[in-house]
Amino acid sequence: MTAATESRATELGRLIDAEQARFLRLHPRSAAAWREGQRHFLYGAPSHWMRRWAGGFPIYVEAASGARLRDIDNRDYVDFCLGDTGAMCGHAPEAVTRAVTRQISRGATMMLPTEDSLWVGAELSRRFGPRYWTLTTSATDANRAAIRIARMITGRTKVLVFSGCYHGGVDEAHVEIREGRIGLRNMIHPNAVDYDAVTRIVEFNDIAAVEAALAAGDVACVLTEPVMTNFGMIPVADGFHQSLREATRRAGTVLVIDETHTLSCGPGGYIALHGLEPDIFVAGKAIAGGIPAGIFGLDQATAERLWRIAPLVNPRQRQSAHLGFGGTLAGGALAVAAMRAVLEEVLTAPAYAGMIAHAERLAAHARDVISRNDLPWHVTQIGARIEIMFMPNAPRNGADVIAGRQPDLETLMHAFYMNEGILITPFHGMLLTCPATSGADVEWHGDVFERFVALVNDAGVA
Repeated sequence: MTAATESRATELGRLIDAEQARFLRLHPRSAAAWREGQRHFLYGAPSHWMRRWAGGFPIYVEAASGARLRDIDNRDYVDFCLGDTGAMCGHAPEAVTRAVTRQISRGATMMLPTEDSLWVGAELSRRFGPRYWTLTTSATDANRAAIRIARMITGRTKVLVFSGCYHGGVDEAHVEIREGRIGLRNMIHPNAVDYDAVTRIVEFNDIAAVEAALAAGDVACVLTEPVMTNFGMIPVADGFHQSLREATRRAGTVLVIDETHTLSCGPGGYIALHGLEPDIFVAGKAIAGGIPAGIFGLDQATAERLWRIAPLVNPRQRQSAHLGFGGTLAGGALAVAAMRAVLEEVLTAPAYAGMIAHAERLAAHARDVISRNDLPWHVTQIGARIEIMFMPNAPRNGADVIAGRQPDLETLMHAFYMNEGILITPFHGMLLTCPATSGADVEWHGDVFERFVALVNDAGVA
């Protein structure tokens, strides 16, 4: 480490300490709640993910509505995190609240379908292409089911994923490439999984590596996001998806596209916008307006392959086949009612137009600030999703992110933003707009971003 690098690291540490001390002063009730939570929860809060905020402890929420949130210290925030996409509909959208209130009084779950499910199934096919759908309680469950189905119909074992991907709690996707070697990410324990037996991993946008990985003929499926979104946003290279589709078809490999984040691109997600043709489509998080739910849909050919193994109907068999996926609460009446409200009244074409327009304005202003200050940073915007990254160019793959990421600068930005009344996803520099996001919200972000830039410029740590 050079003297200049060491001096910069020291100054960044000082700035982070100052922001965290300010956070503590501004949030005494949340600090007390956090201390109390550590008496009862394994990692201090109901989910260990909730501790991963840059203030040193999470804010405790009093209420949230639209694109705004208030904490128990009576402080207000413009929310561009939106529950890390789970609240992409906005908080407490009226249509979802109305549908859920009505359904909860009529029964939350009966392990029987409601008529709402007929509308939902038809609407999913209208948006995402004709498919045969199954509802789950999360996108993780949907991805697990997609992998199991791919193995069932191909007789193969391996899943190919891209380094830096995120597909929930799926074991096969917990890997990454570091210094040319495959390892586990995010402090994940091997959990007795033989990754050599179940996983292949290559860098995103590298079609030659994909083809080489498929050549052995043992890959059941490729599991991918249309655009990588959870490692810092990584845009897709021109022609990559077409080449990936062609390569998987030649290899007899099932293509699974997980749109859990890229649903922010429009009513039909990224696949409708760009004409992609996955064998299995997966989504979750926002699909039911914050009620736990996920979906996966098989195209006709893939469904028919599954039905040959597990027939569609066997009325004489009272104990139906388990198939290794599903769940007691999957497709429950409450989640289906919420999903119908989202698809019918919330995530509509006009709503997306407004969300994307706000995202474009936010990204344009951030780029202007970066340019005026001659900073080696960049902004990526895809649909209603924006990423500010502290590297000069958009990464091509996970290796670029690992090489160029500046975690201390990210931490400083997160802590500063929270102190100034803005929330963004706590894991990196990603922002999301929702139907309730306003022009004033976008302008407030612009003001706070300019002040953040002034802070790092004055300290010489940009």
